[in-house]
Amino acid sequence: MFRSLRRALGAAAAALLLPLAGVQAAHADTAAVVKSTVVKSTVVKSTVVKSAAAEAAAPGAGYWHTSGRQILDAAGQPVRIAGINWFGFETSNNVVHGLWARDYKSMIDQMKSLGYNAIRLPYSDDILKSGATANSIDFSGGKNADLQGLTPLQIMDKLVAYAGQGGLKVILDRHRPDAAGQSALWYTSAVPETTWITNLKSLATRYKGNSTVIGIDLHNEPHDPACWGCGDTTRDWRLAAQRAGNAVLSANPELLIFVEGVQTVDGVSGWWGGNLMGVAQYPVQLDVPNRVVYSAHDYATSVAQQSWFGDPSFPANMPGVWDKYWGYIFKQNIAPVWVGEFGTTLQSTVDQKWLAALVNYLRPTGTYGADSISWTFWSWNPNSGDTGGILKDDWTTVDTVKDGYLASVKAPGFAPGDGGGDPGDPGDPGGGKPACTAAYTVTNDWGGGFNAEVKVTNSGTTALKSWKTTWTWPGTQKITNIWNASHTQSGPTVTATNAAHNGTLAAGGSATFGFGGAPGGGGVPSVSCTAT
Repeated sequence: MFRSLRRALGAAAAALLLPLAGVQAAHADTAAVVKSTVVKSTVVKSTVVKSAAAEAAAPGAGYWHTSGRQILDAAGQPVRIAGINWFGFETSNNVVHGLWARDYKSMIDQMKSLGYNAIRLPYSDDILKSGATANSIDFSGGKNADLQGLTPLQIMDKLVAYAGQGGLKVILDRHRPDAAGQSALWYTSAVPETTWITNLKSLATRYKGNSTVIGIDLHNEPHDPACWGCGDTTRDWRLAAQRAGNAVLSANPELLIFVEGVQTVDGVSGWWGGNLMGVAQYPVQLDVPNRVVYSAHDYATSVAQQSWFGDPSFPANMPGVWDKYWGYIFKQNIAPVWVGEFGTTLQSTVDQKWLAALVNYLRPTGTYGADSISWTFWSWNPNSGDTGGILKDDWTTVDTVKDGYLASVKAPGFAPGDGGGDPGDPGDPGGGKPACTAAYTVTNDWGGGFNAEVKVTNSGTTALKSWKTTWTWPGTQKITNIWNASHTQSGPTVTATNAAHNGTLAAGGSATFGFGGAPGGGGVPSVSCTAT
């Protein structure tokens, strides 16, 4: 089906202090293409390099491996990738985007502060070419000072090192053969399979011994004519993934090998990279066991229409759709599943329902711990034309509505025992009672109306299953629309309760909902919060 590829937004151009002629979004082509998936960028996650004793004690430390459907850290503790894609290395800028606006360290610090624990970094093979240079980086006022004069790979080293210092993990994503655009197959006439494998091995060797880089996503979004299990070595992505995966593991046997799906299997088509139906009959088999993580991509209508969005039962039909394409791999304990890309502008009601349903399908961390589906959201960047990003166009302000949808599935770390308990266990052997607080903020008031948001925080010692907030306005204000919560209003008194995707909050965790109201000038009422 036709879908427009993500396009770079032009809003950032005015802020540039350096030329940005080559700036594109990951998957930032402007042409329309027949395909079911959207082009995107990267997620990464990094862990700080520590002594052997510290690594043994810290959840998530060291290299990771798999056991059934779970990903385990070096100490055998289950972990969950809950990260963000930060694209740009795959474009003609040869570096992550946004460095024309901010220092890279402040970006990574902000990712961590929001609870993301991994970064997926898309790249193209162009960054490994001799003489490759990065462009569109602002060095004024001391920004990005330690990146000056470095090659793209040396800049990547800096990002990996700083992410690791903050406890983040990084996943390298071979997004494209070159910066010109996405390719259906893992090779082109200009970048043959031999170059692809050589470069994958080079990166595996470069970061060997640095457990911040936990793995490599071998190729982004294979699609028609790529096949899975057909046996044609020029098109069979499963066989190519085995060749490349074994080559990577020959250079560093500790890495995870992330293998995306294709578009069409047995005549059934889905998103580019999102169809893993072939795994049931033809699993990826590598020389080193416990290294394969299957990766699906899934999008909403802001990227392209799909038949399931028009189903009369939508969104109740979506779990069945995901089960068919990739969820069965997790449910049957075949291997871990990582949704490496998913995103939306959230402009339509359909997209809002889709994201809420998908987040719930991924399994809220507060209930399931690390026995969950891993993910990296598309994207950190605001300049992804058909999804937007967690950051707004100024490259600083957080889209709290979009980020709020992800609150229940974030996983900054796991204490011993997480992920293995009874989902019905309240998780508080001390018998603590659920408690919450709520903070009300007016974000915009234009007289005739206003926008506000309420942040709910679990102030107790036990996980919450649900929450409810109540306040009374002094005037005639009424809610006109609300997101990330549902509400009732009786006169000036409003009661807002959690949505399906954000009711579960770990101790210390928070969720934010927002709403519009009229008229304006209502001030800030006192808000009470009740938790269960």
